[in-house]
Amino acid sequence: MTDLVEFEKRGAIAQLTLNSPGTLNALSDAMLAALADRFSALAADATVKVVVLKGAGKAFCAGHDLKEMQAGRAAPDQGRAYFADLFTRCAAVMQQIPTLPQPVIAQVHGIATAAGCQLVASCDLAVAAEATRFGVNGVNIGLFCSTPMVALSRVVPRKVAFEMLTTGEFIDAARAREVGLVNRVVPHAELETATTALAETIAAKLGAAVKVGKRAFYEQIEMDQAAAYAHAGAVMVDNMLFRDTAEGVQAFLEKRKPDWA
Repeated sequence: MTDLVEFEKRGAIAQLTLNSPGTLNALSDAMLAALADRFSALAADATVKVVVLKGAGKAFCAGHDLKEMQAGRAAPDQGRAYFADLFTRCAAVMQQIPTLPQPVIAQVHGIATAAGCQLVASCDLAVAAEATRFGVNGVNIGLFCSTPMVALSRVVPRKVAFEMLTTGEFIDAARAREVGLVNRVVPHAELETATTALAETIAAKLGAAVKVGKRAFYEQIEMDQAAAYAHAGAVMVDNMLFRDTAEGVQAFLEKRKPDWA
């Protein structure tokens, strides 16, 4: 059986591929379970410094599997329980991403809609092909994208998110970069090369520093300014005491490459 989320490791970079092109990589129950398992394994893998997440076929991810959702609705007296469980499981997967020790880069092409757009917004970084379209389009079928809204509204300006949610209209890759949903936009032919280059740049840094920095980034962003400075200062104190950080500073002063273990 083909893995719904394929795993490939290239040096310190792990590549996860959503592998259900026939459904535009919809987040079915099985796909969510496969993603959860992959993320859990990566959380414990100290040899991986960066994770790239992409989709097979024509699209990155078209959101939840609507056929599967309709089947869940049809089960006698089980609709509410099924949907509550589905959105809880999906939210848990999305929240695994910022808690991973490694930065996660979304490599996006085709479309990223509804929960697929939520997945992009949940990643730490995103590189998109020029023709990619992004949307939280559930309102077009009578289902407001309330859970995708959580991730989206935390990375793009409030009025942009609300317009996307209430109109159901797509934005293109250029607009997605303009509002902060993605970091870089490149021609489709250069998408993998550009994403790999970004991943390699990050992977070349001191992994321990990136790990503590990512955790601190998400912790401080929820704090008021004074608390954030206090927390970030304590993190920097600990970071400065790393052996490899001392080596990095000394290497910079001596104009040489650091000898990191």
